Amino acid sequence: MSTEIKEQEIQDNEIVLQDREVLNQQDQSYWGIVKRQFKKNRLAVWSLRMVYFIIFIGLFADFIANDKPLYCKYQGESYFPVVKTYLVDLGLDKWPRELAIVSWKEIELESAVWPPIPYSPTEMDKYNVQYVGPFDEQRRIEQSRWRHWMGTDQIGRDVLAGMVHGTRIAMMVGIIAMAISSIIGIFFGAIAGYFGDTRLKVSRIRLVLNIIFIFLAFYYAFGMRSFVLGDAINDSMGSFAGQLGISVLLFLVMGIIPNILTIPLKRIPFLGKQVTIPADIIVSRLIEILVSIPRLLLILAIVAIAKPSIFLVMVIIGVTSWTGIARFLRGELLKVRSLQYIEAAQSLGFQEARIIFRHAIPNSLTSVLIVIAFGIAGAILIEAGLSFLGIGVQADVVTWGKLLNLSRQAPEAWWLAIFPGFAIFVTVTIFNLLGEGLNDALDPRLKQ
Repeated sequence: MSTEIKEQEIQDNEIVLQDREVLNQQDQSYWGIVKRQFKKNRLAVWSLRMVYFIIFIGLFADFIANDKPLYCKYQGESYFPVVKTYLVDLGLDKWPRELAIVSWKEIELESAVWPPIPYSPTEMDKYNVQYVGPFDEQRRIEQSRWRHWMGTDQIGRDVLAGMVHGTRIAMMVGIIAMAISSIIGIFFGAIAGYFGDTRLKVSRIRLVLNIIFIFLAFYYAFGMRSFVLGDAINDSMGSFAGQLGISVLLFLVMGIIPNILTIPLKRIPFLGKQVTIPADIIVSRLIEILVSIPRLLLILAIVAIAKPSIFLVMVIIGVTSWTGIARFLRGELLKVRSLQYIEAAQSLGFQEARIIFRHAIPNSLTSVLIVIAFGIAGAILIEAGLSFLGIGVQADVVTWGKLLNLSRQAPEAWWLAIFPGFAIFVTVTIFNLLGEGLNDALDPRLKQ
């Protein structure tokens, strides 16, 4: 009996040792080393946690600051007004006639659970107008939970509610603008770095049709629908997600059309003839042209002649910010394309698209992550600057830059300068610290 127990203990110990070896091997992987190296930078770790917190506020802004209750009971029926607003915006539900246009604070509710900040960013408190400060006496405030903790502006709007919803705008501008920038930058950088000047060959008809349709797809999917997307941002996150999904789907469908038309047309000898495209030279010259133009001046010129739209601002920032990503990815792919695993994939007859997306790009994105982190900070700063100047954003959209601009009209209202200014400073700083932490963690010289 004792022998069997000892044998079982030996087997258990062997299993434990095997598990430890597996864990050690995993921990010695590239991303395991990067993760361990990143954790050594305490500022970067806390910056990442702050990013999670800011994203949380942006995602749940409607549940944190709203003039509608989270739950209420009216005439014997239970309602969840904030959630129902999302469903109504998506066309999945509709309000009863008596509640379609109503002030929830003025009707008699049997019971109600209000958000932590019971104000929307556009709601006006007529009893606390003309810049009431956070420490001033506030009229008609019976309970502390109804107090304006960061004061009000000239027309009685709650500054704290504006700060919460401004967080959503800031994060959406940074993330969506850099998502657009990343897609464009990765596309052009991959083509320039992998194919160079001699390896990209396409038929004449495919080249012409794709050039035409890429502009048409962008125009109809995002250009013509920029105002719809901008209005959807003001309504709710659900409405914006639905409209953005429609635009992306429309863009993808229009991108497929030219490649379908190419199939019968390339049978014509002249149209089907293969031409070599000097991709590296074209992309490099395009990058040089964009870099030579002052980005802020270009954005101001475009925004000044277009109808104000926050989505248009996102698109313009994204379209003008891809050059750094393209240059970094191009440099990485110039090295990666000559490595043995790429040559092995080519010798096995894999398609170029499979080699690029499954092997080349995934092994070249480390430097791009750093550019994206710094780019989000830059996009937030540009949007705040445009809002501060009153350019490119609808009049009814509350942003940190607009709140900061209000302090110019009333220098004595210090809270309108301190709170949004501090939010911009903290957000930009944590993304810069996050970028520096990624840079250190991904530096091969530090991986020991």
